[in-house]
Amino acid sequence: MPNRLARETSPYLLQHVHNPVDWYPWGEEALQRARAEDKPIFLSIGYAACHWCHVMERESFEDPETAELMNRHFVNIKVDREERPDLDSIYMAATVALTGSGGWPMSVFLTPDLQPFYCGTYFPPRRRYNMPSFRDVLTGIAQAWQNEREEIFKVGSQITEHLQRANLVPGRAALPLTPSLLDNAADYLYQSYDWGFGGWGGAPKFPQPMTIGFLLARATHPSELERRANYLKTAIHVLRAMSRGGMYDVVGGGFARYSVDNLWRVPHFEKMLYDNAQLALVYLHGYLLSGEESFRQVCEETLDFVLREMTHPLGGFYSSLDADSEGEEGKFYVWEFDELKDLLGDEFAFFQSAYGLTPAGNWEGKIVLQRALDDATLAARFGLTRETARQRLSALHARLLEVRTRRTRPATDDKILTAWNALMLQAFAEAARYLGRADYLQAARRNATFLLQNLMVEGKLLRSWREGMARHSAYLEDYAALGLGLLSLYQSDPAPEWYVAALRLADDLMNRFADPAGGFFDTPADHESLLLRPKDLQDNATPSGNALAAHLLLQLAAYGDRPAWRRTAEEMLAPVLETAVRYPTAFARWLTAADFALGPVNEVAIVGAYPNRLLETLWKTCRMRQVVAISAFPPPDGAPALLRDRPLLNGQPTAYVCRDFVCKQPVTRPEELEAQLNAQG
Repeated sequence: MPNRLARETSPYLLQHVHNPVDWYPWGEEALQRARAEDKPIFLSIGYAACHWCHVMERESFEDPETAELMNRHFVNIKVDREERPDLDSIYMAATVALTGSGGWPMSVFLTPDLQPFYCGTYFPPRRRYNMPSFRDVLTGIAQAWQNEREEIFKVGSQITEHLQRANLVPGRAALPLTPSLLDNAADYLYQSYDWGFGGWGGAPKFPQPMTIGFLLARATHPSELERRANYLKTAIHVLRAMSRGGMYDVVGGGFARYSVDNLWRVPHFEKMLYDNAQLALVYLHGYLLSGEESFRQVCEETLDFVLREMTHPLGGFYSSLDADSEGEEGKFYVWEFDELKDLLGDEFAFFQSAYGLTPAGNWEGKIVLQRALDDATLAARFGLTRETARQRLSALHARLLEVRTRRTRPATDDKILTAWNALMLQAFAEAARYLGRADYLQAARRNATFLLQNLMVEGKLLRSWREGMARHSAYLEDYAALGLGLLSLYQSDPAPEWYVAALRLADDLMNRFADPAGGFFDTPADHESLLLRPKDLQDNATPSGNALAAHLLLQLAAYGDRPAWRRTAEEMLAPVLETAVRYPTAFARWLTAADFALGPVNEVAIVGAYPNRLLETLWKTCRMRQVVAISAFPPPDGAPALLRDRPLLNGQPTAYVCRDFVCKQPVTRPEELEAQLNAQG
């Protein structure tokens, strides 16, 4: 018989519907039962693409004897961390505080008043890996609940007090925002960079798109030429390292979650929407700033993968693809040596050279494709031009992709999350204007329309949508990320409704999330009461909601309709800067917002017939510190204040380039606009 999770829409929760465990979703029904029956809560938090979540389900949650123990002694609650980042944040902090590390599946035992007293992650069915068996844990906690209740309450109270103290933003001296401060952070990233393999830190190696984005921003700042060159060199090196294959899917496009080794070769095969959104964007920016054609290719292949495999017919983007298929991690993506030899025939020698293929493989006897020769070396070896070699290899990738489509696909988590969609919305919107891809602009428009029509219910933004049902209050990151995505779309598709929607989201953010002590809480004021009201400042795999909010307020202030928001953002940045400069990989999104705040920011208004030649100049390259408003003349209702009082010059499309709302002479010729945009003063 299905359990209570059958009423849910999350694919992760629905995976557990037929477990013999009497699972509850998080909610008053489960919490009330725990209080009424005086039972502890077992809280299990995971997500659909999580490999070890699947393992623990097979080993423990599908086992009748283990389930009987759970049902007799506990109220059991399953949570999808992607739907409920508030619960995940609170209880991950508890897990780290108690054990020194965290991860998923997260296994937390709570008192009926939600205080955590015992935490862990994956527990095996039998004692191994220096870990107790899950049944031993259940039995021990059940006995402690009966016999050592006072000690449990003492531990729960201590952990709760620790979490509440940690949730307070420490009072720090406000540092003045200066170029040298941000260059110190960028210098640290340059000096601590792994020039052997690429990236920061050892295995497992995670992509760091926010860190790369910050370095690209500093590489375009009018500071010392040598420093700028170092920052760009670092960004280019890591972009090359990650795009050779392994963690990057050279056959179908898109990135896996991380590399288990230092070489970026063996991925943890799950593909997450948020990774691919952020990585597509930094590859786009890397291409525009370096001219390296392979970066454009990676950006387009990644976005094309999302359109092909992670897009709902109505325009929303799915959350993830599983690491496993047919019960094996990576089976969908890896190859056999003889299989490739048979499939590629006369082209095999060329492909073998490109990828350094051997019969022994490079991962458990199988082959994870990763380039051994770059395009130039490959072309020289076979007497080809670089472009011919690239095209020949792309044709072979297409042949392998067609073969791979006939394999059993990994499961898709097809829920649509607002913040993650907003990150991808920005990637599509920017790629559309810089690469001239009309299909990307169409994808961005459809996505924005979908989110505004389906995730905005009775004037309030919601977090998650699946099969026609929107659920869960949106969080700070949802409001801020969607505001930024809509501003990016507005610059690619200058319809005032995108700008108006972004402004309304920011107004709601200010009204519903503000912390009187400064910054914003992660949950709205009318959210359900939890152990605490979280306020997570550190970037994780996705940017901190507060960092996104600061960047949104800065951009909207630059458009002129809410100039006071600049001060709000600066007041948010000041107490975080000291920590951000010391730990730049953990606060890179904050540092990028600080880079924008430091300026100089181009505030560009273009009025007149649309499209026009001025826009070609505007989108020749990316300028990290720039906002753009475009309109026919006269501007319609809802257009940004930046467009007001901008007459046409001689009846022609006219550009106004301003800094701090002090404008240069209006221009009508593309070369004049380019000179003003590039001027440092």
